[in-house]
Amino acid sequence: MSNVSDIQRSLVDVDDCVLLVIDIQDYFLQKYDQAKSQALVGKVVWLLHVAQHLNVPVVAMAEDIERTGSLHPAIQDALPPGTQVHNKDLFDLAGNSAILADVAASGRKTAVCVGVETDVCVAQSAIGLIGQGYKVVALQDAVASMDADEVVGLGRMRDAGVAISSVKALYYEWLRSVSRTQDLKSKAPELESLCPETLTL
Repeated sequence: MSNVSDIQRSLVDVDDCVLLVIDIQDYFLQKYDQAKSQALVGKVVWLLHVAQHLNVPVVAMAEDIERTGSLHPAIQDALPPGTQVHNKDLFDLAGNSAILADVAASGRKTAVCVGVETDVCVAQSAIGLIGQGYKVVALQDAVASMDADEVVGLGRMRDAGVAISSVKALYYEWLRSVSRTQDLKSKAPELESLCPETLTL
C-alpha cells in the first residue's frame, strides 16, 4: 500500500480524484483584494466545468451558512446539477461526518482542495483528510488567505504531505497527452471562453 505522501512524488490520476470546494463565500472573499478574489472565483468556476467533462465528482461546502451565506453565486452556478452545499461547522471538513461521507461516497482517494482560507479551513481539511487515508492536492492559485497567512497555510500543508500544485498543472496532469487535450477542446469548446484571463494554459 502506498503512503499518502507518495502524491508529492507522483502524477495525479484524474480517475481517482474528487474535487472539494471549501467555503468560497463572499463573507471571506471580501477580505482580499478584489482582483485576487475574482481570479480565485474565475479559476474555480473553470475547473468545475473541466471536472464535469472529465467525470471528476465534486463535494461542496460553506461555513456557517445561516450567518455567513452560501457559496459565491458564480461558484454555486458552476456546481454539477444536484450538488448539495454542505453546511460546515468544524474547520476540518473531515470532522464533519456528512461531508466526509459524501467524499467517501465518491469512491475516489485523491482529494483536490480549492477554497478559503488557506491557513485555516483548507489546511485543516487537507491534513484531516490525510489522517483519513486520502492523498491530498491543494492548488495554490485556487486557495486564498491574506498573503502572510497563505504562506503559512501552504507550508503547513506541504510539511504534512499535501502536494501543492496549480490549476494549470492539475489540468495537464488530468489530461496527460496532446490528443486528450485536443479531444476535450473539441468536445467542450465553451471551456475556452470560460477560461479566465488570469489562467494561461
